[in-house]
Amino acid sequence: MSTQHDIFAANRATGHIALSVAVAAGRTRRKLVHEDGSLRVRFPNAAPEALEAVIVNTGGGMTGGDRFAIDIALEAGARLIAGTAAAEKVYRSNGPDAEMSVRLDLAAGASLAWLPQETILFDSARLSRSIDIDLAPGASLLMAEAVVLGRAAHGEAMKQGYLADRWRVRRGGRLIYADTARLDGAIAGKLGQAAVMNGGIAFATVLCAPGGDGELAPKLEEVRALGETFQSEVGISAWNGIAVARLCAKDGATLRHDLIAVLAALGAQVPRLWLQ
Repeated sequence: MSTQHDIFAANRATGHIALSVAVAAGRTRRKLVHEDGSLRVRFPNAAPEALEAVIVNTGGGMTGGDRFAIDIALEAGARLIAGTAAAEKVYRSNGPDAEMSVRLDLAAGASLAWLPQETILFDSARLSRSIDIDLAPGASLLMAEAVVLGRAAHGEAMKQGYLADRWRVRRGGRLIYADTARLDGAIAGKLGQAAVMNGGIAFATVLCAPGGDGELAPKLEEVRALGETFQSEVGISAWNGIAVARLCAKDGATLRHDLIAVLAALGAQVPRLWLQ
């Protein structure tokens, strides 16, 4: 006889995308596309300079017990812009975490812009996410991940819940960036603390890892020159050949405004779906 746990597990969503791209005849083209479960990937453009990939969750969101995985590999010299068709919504859970695993592997001379739209957590949502990145010498990465805790425009707040976000970046096998963020329990009260979010509910991390020497300094100055135009709190630092910007905002709309400005200063053109 099936238990309640068995019935619950059988109704959880799973999804997996494995995508590899390579250069052929001077253009980046798909080499392998594997889709499983509720995740799909589409390729809307035909621009010669880079291939664009848009990830779609046909399930319309995530909830406790769902498990998704995305694996993207770029061969030498390939150029890819990857993002999502919409903000990913994580709904309330009755106990288990929703799990998301992202693995990015860039060969020498490859260039990836990983620019998904926001992840929105509803009240009592639980999300565990891991992002693992391997960069070969000479590979370039620009990535941004934004999280919004509740939809302020709808009068919603994330009072309780769980978020664990783990990032690891390696270049040539050597760890150059490690970051883990964790919020648990009475999240709304913690967000009000000055050392946490100072009342904000939206935050983002932008990581830039250029492939060549001397590329970071001008990018840093471009971002810092925008200081008075930002509507949220923004800071950027550089070490180990990478630059990391942090953004903290009162709501999702404010965060997106400043995030687009930061990405533009770093030389990225956001996917068209961000602007629709």
